[in-house]
Amino acid sequence: QAPQPVLDYHTAKDNMILVHPEEDWRSLCPVGADNRRNLCASETCQDGDVDRILAGCDQVVEGVYHTKACQQAMMETFRTYTEIDPYGRLHVVSSTQIVFHVRRILANALDIPKSKVHVEKFRIGGGFGAKQTVVAEVYPALVTWKTGRPAKMIYTRQECQTAGTPRHEMEVRVRLGASNDGTIRALDVYTLSNTGAYGEHGPTTVGLSGHKSIPLYTHSLEAFRFAYDVVYTNHQSAGAYRGYGATQGIFAVETAVNELADRLGMDPVVLREKNMVREGQVMPAYYNERADACALDRCMTRCKELFHWEEKFPVRNMGNGKVRAAGVAMAMQGSGISGVDVGSATIKLSDEGFFNLSIGAADMGTGCDTILAQMAAECMECNLDDVAVFGADSDASPYDSGSYASSTTYVTGKAVEKACEELKDRLCQVGAELLNCPREEVEYARKAVRRLDGSAQVSLADIATKSMCGNGTAVQATCSHTSPISPPPFMVGMAEVEVDKETGAVKVLNYTAVVDCGTPINPNLARVQAEGGILQGIGMALTENITYDRRGMPAENSLMQYKIPTRQDIGRISVEFEASYEETGPYGAKSIGEVVINTPLPAIADAVYNATGKRFRELPITPEQIAMAAK
Repeated sequence: QAPQPVLDYHTAKDNMILVHPEEDWRSLCPVGADNRRNLCASETCQDGDVDRILAGCDQVVEGVYHTKACQQAMMETFRTYTEIDPYGRLHVVSSTQIVFHVRRILANALDIPKSKVHVEKFRIGGGFGAKQTVVAEVYPALVTWKTGRPAKMIYTRQECQTAGTPRHEMEVRVRLGASNDGTIRALDVYTLSNTGAYGEHGPTTVGLSGHKSIPLYTHSLEAFRFAYDVVYTNHQSAGAYRGYGATQGIFAVETAVNELADRLGMDPVVLREKNMVREGQVMPAYYNERADACALDRCMTRCKELFHWEEKFPVRNMGNGKVRAAGVAMAMQGSGISGVDVGSATIKLSDEGFFNLSIGAADMGTGCDTILAQMAAECMECNLDDVAVFGADSDASPYDSGSYASSTTYVTGKAVEKACEELKDRLCQVGAELLNCPREEVEYARKAVRRLDGSAQVSLADIATKSMCGNGTAVQATCSHTSPISPPPFMVGMAEVEVDKETGAVKVLNYTAVVDCGTPINPNLARVQAEGGILQGIGMALTENITYDRRGMPAENSLMQYKIPTRQDIGRISVEFEASYEETGPYGAKSIGEVVINTPLPAIADAVYNATGKRFRELPITPEQIAMAAK
């Protein structure tokens, strides 16, 4: 009799049936993995004596919270074209966030030198983490390398839904201890994560479920413990999706905090104001980083004001069986992976005095090409039209880890800033030659290099011309940047929902968010990022469901069954910013890409509770569940 598949992630650990029985299985990093136990990763960390503090707390809230394997559902499906170029190399054109990682993975898969692989991306129709791994690339690459003929693969939506890499399904157990006055003293978080058949992002996503939720309550926290197991199952392999584990953990911890507020008869806004992390505090649960730029308190104050919290919380009966209710949540994320991510930029002066900016980060609709060009224009004191951006080519771009982990503005942006400063110095060297004076006697000025005494100057156009004739100083600069820290952006979100108790239908009428992303580089693009992330969070909370057939295949294999919200499904989303200044970021910036998806889940869940009196700890919260609970 054939062994049964491992389909229940609760029983996967130490199951008699092994998902990976192969003898050559190995873990490349020490993450607590053991294929003989179906473990992809396992770890425990803590600060203080959690059990002792919990035993001494007046109130202990315990809950188990479940989020499912949500799909990124980006507009453009996975697609890759491959050919052999005139030099006998494998040329790969793909819709990817990570050109350099694709080169590495394909070279390993085909067992060929990396020098034989050239990867580039053009415009991407959305990624959200789905294109942070190799999905479609390896198959046409193999065909082309074996046959010498061009090949392409374009996924259908059904293939995206069943053969992509969705969010990790997680079950998060929370124990939260507090005093009767609302002081949160201890947090104990355990996450069980379902990585599916392979360990794609398995060991890394899970860490964020604790490290990006527990630190929100650093202010009064005396002790914390965070433990996790990531298990292999015979489900579709999971991967990266915007929020990357923080989304799941924040849903659990923020819901537990809302449950505490309800138990104490306390306004959840007041409870958070009492306990939230403040600027200058060290966060033990966030790798002992210090919140040097933190406007979370101002975000809460402003969001409360914009939303009219006192008027809407907790619930209002509208008649006709409909009630309106409000909920609140906080969130944090990171800005790149500290000590790991590398961002790079090359900027060069070209004919007539314009600039070419080459980057290895991938714009997938996030607007990073525009933002990085803005930074370069600011540094070089020129118009935005004078900066031509070229992006994401493994041959031509300087090395960049790729567009993920909310890293581009913070990490690659700093590389742009450094490259521009270096280029200015080189331009001053060439300018000084043309002005027949020492380098120390000139400075860079808008569109020119001039003498400090103001007696003469030479234009960038003339310097560009000089660089092409009898010149020994390169008028270009390449800089890389990495950061030992990952300063978190913060956010507060408030939701107003209308619930029809008869049908269970929920409509989000208003969603108000205030975000601290440091100094917003481009407020319009930042606002669009926030609105999109909030919409995805609303979908996760209310409509995006995953169920499996008896073989473990996802039943929701089209956008008819997998219901992402449309513009008609949501009311008004309003976003504002409370600026802080992050010293280590370019122009004081932190990230914004991921933090914005994290607050809708707990905020909407709490609003639904306030409307119905029923606490839902599994997402999505469907009309059927609400109607049955009302009955």
